[in-house]
Parts: sequence; C-alpha cells; structure tokens
Amino acid sequence: MEDMEVVRAGFVALLEGEFGIEVVGQASEAAEALSLAERTAPDIALLDIDLPDMDGLELARVLPARAPNCRTVMLTALDRPGHVKRALDAGASGYLLKSVSLKVLTEAVRAVAGGGRVIEPRELVDSVGSVSPLTARETEVLGLAANGLDARAIAADLFLGIGTVRNRLSSAVGKLHARTLVDAVRIAERQGWI
Repeated sequence: MEDMEVVRAGFVALLEGEFGIEVVGQASEAAEALSLAERTAPDIALLDIDLPDMDGLELARVLPARAPNCRTVMLTALDRPGHVKRALDAGASGYLLKSVSLKVLTEAVRAVAGGGRVIEPRELVDSVGSVSPLTARETEVLGLAANGLDARAIAADLFLGIGTVRNRLSSAVGKLHARTLVDAVRIAERQGWI
C-alpha cells in the first residue's frame, strides 16, 4: 500500500520478479487496500505510514479484521525513533525503510511470511524501547497543536475546557523538557510520538 504510483509500481515490478513471491494486488488508499485484502487474502501487506486517507499504522491495526492471516510490514521513509514501537504495537511484523536493497526487502518478506519479525536497519531496533513520557490525552492535544490548532480550537474539538487543554499542553512541554510548545511538538515528532 503506497499512495505514490511510481513508487508503488516500482516495488510491484521488483517483487514480481522474485522467485516465490506473487503480488496479488496494489492500492493507493486504505479503503481500497482493505477491500482488496478481503478479496485476495494476502499473506503479507506492505504498508506505508504516510497515506492520504488513513494512517498506515491504523491500517495495520484494522487489516486483520478483513484479512485475518495477513501479516503487515511497514515500508516507509520515516526513520524517527518511536515509529517502530508504534508499528509493532499496531500489529506490524516488520519495519523497513524504503531505502533498503531489493535483497533485504525480499528476505524480509520471506521472513515475515514464515512467522518472523524484521526491523531494518538494525539501528531502529533501539527505538523500540523509546517510550513516550506523555499520557494519551497529552499526546492527543500535542498532536492537534502540531496540526496548527490553538488551545481554544483543541478544546472545542475534544469537548474539553480550555484550561484543561492548556494544562495538558503545559504538562507535555514540561515532560519533554522543552522550552516552548513549538519545541515540544518538534521533540515529539522527532521521536515519533505524534
């Protein structure tokens, strides 16, 4: 599942040329991927994190309901610490950067199809232990702030008091040892927590 057609076509062409690997479909949007997975029952789904209609991590979380035997591998350009943990928490069995070689990609697909787990490059394994100090609500309000919403808009969006939102944002800034809200957003994004 890749939203950029040229990139997706390239991966399909590469994988179709590999012995023992059959590409049963490709999709550019999550809804299309879910429908396709339900019809074709793939063994593996390669998913990007950045998708236009649904976060790839959320897609990894809901895909088993449509294709119970399908295992997921995140294939992404996002190498920030924290993304690997979030992917594994979402049920992914693999995490690869798009810069991997064809050999690494095919070995990973085969390993995950055989029940294994693959994280590449190996330095990303360390990020699995990168645990956010933020609560779920702090993460939620910080994520909305990162999208440009001010405290009043966040409060309206989440049906909270503006004081509660300000307290959570302040708490997030403190927990991340940031100087400002902008710094807190930058730190949380770099760590893959939002």
